[in-house]
Amino acid sequence: MRIHKLFLAFLTFCTLSAIAAIGQTTDSGVKPSLITGDVVSMDSGKIILNTKDGEVSAVISDKTEFKRVPPENPMLKAAVPAAIADIGVGDKLVVTGIFGADKKILPARSVYLMTKSDIAQRHAKEAEEWRTRGITGRVSAVNAATNQIVVDVRGLTGSTSVTLSPKAGTTFLRYAPDSVKFEEAKASNIGEVKAGDMIRALGDRGADGTTFTAERVITGAFQTLAGTVKSVDAAKGEVVITNLQTKKDMTVVITPASLVKKFPEEMATRMAAFQGGGGGVRPPGQGGAAVPPGGAGQQPAGTGGAGRGFGGRAGGIDDMLDRFPNITAADLKVGDMIAVSSTRNAAADRINAIKLLAGVEPFIRAAQASGAAGRVQRGQGDFNIPGLEGFGNP
Repeated sequence: MRIHKLFLAFLTFCTLSAIAAIGQTTDSGVKPSLITGDVVSMDSGKIILNTKDGEVSAVISDKTEFKRVPPENPMLKAAVPAAIADIGVGDKLVVTGIFGADKKILPARSVYLMTKSDIAQRHAKEAEEWRTRGITGRVSAVNAATNQIVVDVRGLTGSTSVTLSPKAGTTFLRYAPDSVKFEEAKASNIGEVKAGDMIRALGDRGADGTTFTAERVITGAFQTLAGTVKSVDAAKGEVVITNLQTKKDMTVVITPASLVKKFPEEMATRMAAFQGGGGGVRPPGQGGAAVPPGGAGQQPAGTGGAGRGFGGRAGGIDDMLDRFPNITAADLKVGDMIAVSSTRNAAADRINAIKLLAGVEPFIRAAQASGAAGRVQRGQGDFNIPGLEGFGNP
């Protein structure tokens, strides 16, 4: 769960509880207001908040009550006494009071806060939970009769078929069409999950790594594309590529939410060789002995823990990707080969990038050398670039 999701839960609980606490109307018949926002600045007498309707000044008096809401239990009854000194720039607040006529000044009756450090700590804890108790993969089949989902979980050196069974009360979410924003994901159910979807689930693995009992699931209709850069508009954050699958030009839009990374050349070459299988494949364009699969601390798929690899640690691919250099559209050059993941949409010539990886030529060349390129060109998308498929931590 991302920080904004945590804060939404905080707002929901606090809003409902605060409304009940302050009542529907005052004695004069004026209905109290409630605002939420981030602290922009503050002094001894007021707090400036950035809200969905613009900046609002919360005016503090000696009657203002301050409460701190713990992120692990975002309910009003769990709030503990606080003081204005506990509030800092960037913290999240819920403020109750009665607006002035201009709707820009709110004499604060109650202030509920969740500090950015509290949220960051909770986010780190949840991210670690997804790394250690989560799986990411592609749906290969959905069995409505047994209420199970078969997931192809790819590691650095292979893939494992995992049968996912939802627990009673499992939460399902699904990305909105043409959206890369987690906060826009909608409530869903297993009936909306289709073969070919990407899936991320939190829960418990079976002992042999081939079964998984899920308590939280998020899915989306994603696609993986690769192509050669034809032109770059760095100012707009747009890259035109010639699609490897269709041989047609398409525009890739890099948004503020896009993850844009570059594979280190040597690592990409070695990892592409690992994917060759058997006794290994010779890196494209290089002589000498073939590079065997495994090595570098990697754990082959199917040897205990779906989705493990790169040191045998769950979530290793995402962790590895985090350490790659960040790049921008300006770093891309005509002729570069890139790979992109995006949500599927009706537009065949324009997509928003969720992840864009440069430096992937060794993977594409390895696919061509193994004969997979023909399948790629027929639209099956049969290539494996670690870290590209899927999406970031919820």
